[in-house]
Amino acid sequence: METATLDAAPAAEPPRDCPRCPRLVSLREHLRGEHPGWWNAPVAPLADADPWLAIVGLAPGLQGANRTGRPFTGDRSGPLFWDTLIAAGLAGGSYSGKVDDAPVPSGIAIVNAVRCLPPENKPTPEEIRTCRPFLDADLAAMPSLRVVVALGAIAHQSAVKVLGGRLPKARFAHLAEHVMPGGQVLLDSYHCSRYNQNTGRLTPEMFAAVFARAIELRGGR
Repeated sequence: METATLDAAPAAEPPRDCPRCPRLVSLREHLRGEHPGWWNAPVAPLADADPWLAIVGLAPGLQGANRTGRPFTGDRSGPLFWDTLIAAGLAGGSYSGKVDDAPVPSGIAIVNAVRCLPPENKPTPEEIRTCRPFLDADLAAMPSLRVVVALGAIAHQSAVKVLGGRLPKARFAHLAEHVMPGGQVLLDSYHCSRYNQNTGRLTPEMFAAVFARAIELRGGR
């Protein structure tokens, strides 16, 4: 299985020293001095050659993708995220948190609404808007896209706008489904963050149900 950044993305992806968001640039430069061995740059999507499912996250985590350069790799969100996908047949291999042995996506693409680490994992509305063209380009590069899973409200809002929907009508809720103008189904999930796991807001069973439903939706469309 071929795994790479999306074919249409190289010219559309932000450069390593993307200057668009001053607050995120400042944090990036600080971390490059403090942790020179970390990735500390925009994190590109991870996808197989022809994804039918796109998973939209919020942004790289400090100890996760901002450190490793690979989505959902290296922090507490990774085990639940990858173990769930592997169990659902949406990724192959096993997960241990290391970049060189992370699982391989199967039929899916993993992208973020915001490509750079925001302070306290909280991008501003302007930063979300500034980064949205990259998400737009990524989803447009998926001709077989049928289902989009949004992890959290910010990912939901960005996905709705990119897919041509209307936010007053498409409200975020766990396991909510929204048919977009292009025919894709947007499926919502609470984010698999450490906070949501620790508080019980998102359980493994709840997260697994999201991807079981995504697979059902693929078969029915």
